[in-house]
Amino acid sequence: MLTSDSPPHSDEDVDPEALDTFIERWRPAQAAEIANAQPFLIELAALLGVPGPEPATKDPARDGYVFERPVDFQDAADAGTGRIDLYKRGCFVLETKQGVDAENAARARGKGKSRSAGHGRRGTPAWDRTLAAAKRQAERYARNLDLDGHQEPVPPLVIACDVGYCLDLYANFGHPQRYVPFPDNRTYRVTLDDLRDPDVRERLRLAWTDPEALDPARRQAAVTRELAATLAELAASLEASGAAPDAVFGFLSRSLFTMFAEDARLIPERSFSGLLAEYRDHLDVLPDALSDLWATMDGGGFSAALKAKLRRFNGGLFAETQALPLDAHQLDLLLAAAEADWREVEPAIFGTLLERALDPRERHKLGAHYTPRAYVERLVVPAVVDPLREEWDAAQAAVAQIEAEAAESAPEGGKALDAHDRATRRAVLAELRRYLTRLTSVRVLDPACGSGNFLYVTLEHLKRIEGEVQAALARYGVSGLDLEGAAVTPAQLLGIEVNPRAAAIADLVLWIGYLQWHLRTHDGPQGLSDPVLKAYGNVECRDAVLAYDAKTPRLGGDGEPVTTWDGRTTKTHPTTGEEVPDPDARTTIYDYEGARPANWPQADFIIGNPPFVGSKRMQSVLGDGYAQALRDAYPALPNGSDYVMYWWHRAAEAVREGEAERFGLITTNSISQTQSRRVVAYHVAGEGGKKAPPPLALAVAVPDHPWVDDVYAAAVRVAMTVGVRGPAEGVVVAVELAKGSEDAPEEEPRHAEVVVERGTVYSDLRAGVDPSLLAPLRANENISHTGVQTNGAGFEIDPDRRAEFEADGASHTLLKTFWGGTQIKKGAPRDKLVIDTFGLSLDELRDGYPVAYGHLYDTVKPERDVNNRPKIRDLWWIHAWERPEMRKATAGLARYLGTVETSKHRYFAYLDADALTNNSAVVLAVEDPYHFGVLSSRIHTTWAVEKGGTLEDRPRYTHTEVFHRFPFPDATDEQKEAIRDAATRLDAHRTRVLAAHPHLDYTAVYDAVEADRAAAAGEGEPLDAGKQKLHRDVGATLLRQIHDDLDRAVADAYGWPVDLEPAELVRRLSTLNIERQAEEAAGLVRYLRPAFQAPGETTQAEIELATPEAVASSVEPEPWPSDTATRALALRRVLREADRPMTVEAVARRFKRAPRAAVADLLDTLASLGQARRADADTFAA
Repeated sequence: MLTSDSPPHSDEDVDPEALDTFIERWRPAQAAEIANAQPFLIELAALLGVPGPEPATKDPARDGYVFERPVDFQDAADAGTGRIDLYKRGCFVLETKQGVDAENAARARGKGKSRSAGHGRRGTPAWDRTLAAAKRQAERYARNLDLDGHQEPVPPLVIACDVGYCLDLYANFGHPQRYVPFPDNRTYRVTLDDLRDPDVRERLRLAWTDPEALDPARRQAAVTRELAATLAELAASLEASGAAPDAVFGFLSRSLFTMFAEDARLIPERSFSGLLAEYRDHLDVLPDALSDLWATMDGGGFSAALKAKLRRFNGGLFAETQALPLDAHQLDLLLAAAEADWREVEPAIFGTLLERALDPRERHKLGAHYTPRAYVERLVVPAVVDPLREEWDAAQAAVAQIEAEAAESAPEGGKALDAHDRATRRAVLAELRRYLTRLTSVRVLDPACGSGNFLYVTLEHLKRIEGEVQAALARYGVSGLDLEGAAVTPAQLLGIEVNPRAAAIADLVLWIGYLQWHLRTHDGPQGLSDPVLKAYGNVECRDAVLAYDAKTPRLGGDGEPVTTWDGRTTKTHPTTGEEVPDPDARTTIYDYEGARPANWPQADFIIGNPPFVGSKRMQSVLGDGYAQALRDAYPALPNGSDYVMYWWHRAAEAVREGEAERFGLITTNSISQTQSRRVVAYHVAGEGGKKAPPPLALAVAVPDHPWVDDVYAAAVRVAMTVGVRGPAEGVVVAVELAKGSEDAPEEEPRHAEVVVERGTVYSDLRAGVDPSLLAPLRANENISHTGVQTNGAGFEIDPDRRAEFEADGASHTLLKTFWGGTQIKKGAPRDKLVIDTFGLSLDELRDGYPVAYGHLYDTVKPERDVNNRPKIRDLWWIHAWERPEMRKATAGLARYLGTVETSKHRYFAYLDADALTNNSAVVLAVEDPYHFGVLSSRIHTTWAVEKGGTLEDRPRYTHTEVFHRFPFPDATDEQKEAIRDAATRLDAHRTRVLAAHPHLDYTAVYDAVEADRAAAAGEGEPLDAGKQKLHRDVGATLLRQIHDDLDRAVADAYGWPVDLEPAELVRRLSTLNIERQAEEAAGLVRYLRPAFQAPGETTQAEIELATPEAVASSVEPEPWPSDTATRALALRRVLREADRPMTVEAVARRFKRAPRAAVADLLDTLASLGQARRADADTFAA
């Protein structure tokens, strides 16, 4: 059967006689996997018209389509090897088994022979479990394809094959490590007889040749974008005709659902599009006909407009029936939308695009980026789906255990056997129904649901699991009709959204997605009860983080409302002609009476993508009064917290209090930076007073991930965190563009997940050393500073105006060269001079420097007059942040170091002592090449990337986190000289390059070094002519060699290998920071500049410090669960957390009074299902 997820078959087809011959030849084959697997697959390839496997060469780069492809397992504590039965690069991993049919199995038993039953009797639960275990094995192979340094793309398909009987297809086009039945739970299994269907053969042909073409998301995304563009054009046309935006929104929402209803056969086929066409010559009464139709759909009954009896839809969508008048062009647009197949719409992106199409303020973003479904799944799956799938795995393990125990205790026959079988069936059904009840009662909340894409993706995954449960029940004779009411519905998906239009779209998206799933599963609308749309009220339109009793204008002392500049409107200054803030453009400040945290509905899981508003923008975006009310309502949060952290805090509270099991939220990737990290640390540390609930644990952390900001439709970088009640271990996941996916569509990028750390995940989203144990070192104090911040464009002047400032004989002395991040990157100061009035009173400036005074009065004061901060507003003639500490630190130095605060590459450069830097640069008040060398080394730059922040995708040098906590090596004089020598050569080489090639900057220089390093490692693409020239201009090979010399010298000073992995480097530096804290507490401070940092202080040359011994830890045994499914979950968790394979006895000791035999039996069952592994004869592993 051709489903909506199947591609159309090709014109080329197989010879019917050859097809019959193939099927009949292989039908008798069974119980001989090793003998039959390779011939079967070779002949299947020939039947499909695709090339067969190639000879293996033992060269991973060449062996892209081979039998018995070796695999080195790297995903568990015990390294091992395996072999893939058939591997095709970029297509699939295929694992073979071979069962027997019922007749042969019975014949073997009847003859009392030990004849092989292969991998189980086909069609039985045991055989199903064997194929499921084969699928799990194939998944594991897919995670471990890299071999001998050769990287492999993650295949989009895994196939479990019973040789000569069936192929089970599993796909994952968005989340490479998780595969689901493809195309769906009903049609993923292809039997020999199914090969007679040309659409099935085409599906397999594409699996062998172009599996990405099978991805329904690509086709659906194109259809959805085209529809959204049509609706946007229609909406704009209706508004131009005078219709109000809200009326247009309602009209088009009803219209598009009616289009979906006709394609889904919820109303007669082509009835709505036919109605529109019928009224082309009667446009004046078309609104009446549409209103009549929608009124009938609301209540059900006979529709005169469609001449048919309609179901009752209700649900609130058709409570309002207003239809807008249309002209001929508008009707054509509506008909064009109706002609599309609305069953092909992708709800995961439809909501966002529809919101943009129907909102006049958002319409310009329609062609911009949107959040790909794969990104949404990367959060939804670990936050909601994985734990529910683990429970489903445990339920299946419990069923297998029941059946195994029943088989061992079965009586010989007769009534006793019948009673025994009935009891077994009741026990199995009770286990399956228990899980189905759990699944259909789960509630998932998105407290910032927008247009519902997270909720829809969650709904689809829950429906997939439901389908698997129902399939298991069907094997025991329980059909879907016997399970009325036991189904996942939109009522389980809860949302909160402050935007009423988005909230309405979210409700619509959920229903379209739910109905799409039902139609695919049941081949039509049968089984749907009236009303088709149910008014669950599951999406609430309100503020999710702040509740209040009243919103009132703030009144000043004169009784009038307090206002502030609107932050946007400017006017032309009469003297300078420059744009300055318009003081008359005001907005009212409101107070929020009774402000308090908003309540959330009870939910088992919390997910979402709250709005990205940085702490510094909250007042301008949300309003002064709202921002203050929010901070007052959440006293536990630092004032510098981003807006998203209020959602994070609220979700963490719910999990810690036991109100929710788990949450998963998208935040800006600054969550691991100072202010936001304090919120995470508060919960991870279990703070909250004497009666604080248990701490939070981070089960999954993705510190840096590409994303699309729906507000600006722009690419940004985010973090993903999944929180559970602690204590619990977690994983840190890195996401990178998958190999071989560079040509994937921009809307559907392919990324691979790599687990980089396991263990306790801390507030910095790392699993190394708890960052709360790290502290600034006295050795580094007063050395690093942020540059000045002027807060006034008038402080900068063109150099050709210097003569004006010389007129009074003094003002020119206030002019300095000005360096910012851009200038450090280029190696040259700004082309403007800065007026530096540091230390001058207003009178001193006016009387001593009249030209400078007049200039600042005209250009800076108007801008400062509207500033809300009194100090900045009143002291308008001086820089907002003058940085006196920085000036003191650099005084007396001939030069000092500067680095760009936010930069793709981390490098340091010398600046002259008389230079002034702005706040886009970080100043390091040291001039010794030794310090320059350590800071420029890989050890420090790695630390800077890991401990600093990010802006978009660029690392930020947050000096209070990076430099203040960085432990310099305890180097000998000889080691310091080696570092100085390499650092001096580094500075000389780079200075020479930038002087000889003024068009270059440090970004280009280090791009060239990266390319050279990749080439030296045998990686990367060949350099084109332009990059070859850059390579020569930079002297990239020599520069790389100088850096290598420097890295070796610095590593030698630390006493460490030069090639440590980043995570290990950061762990060692963190441990050294803790050791230095102990030294400094004992009186040994290794000052970088003792004469400046501690004048007159005597430092100790050496102090004997006690090294605390590690405290041996023991794990307290936990209670042995009472039911089999929970026991299975507990055993899998113990194996997963172990750092090596475990014996049965070791596993049993983790529980109180756990019978060894019961543990052994359940471990055997888990291994048979692929949910655990036998590492060897005596041990098990995850």
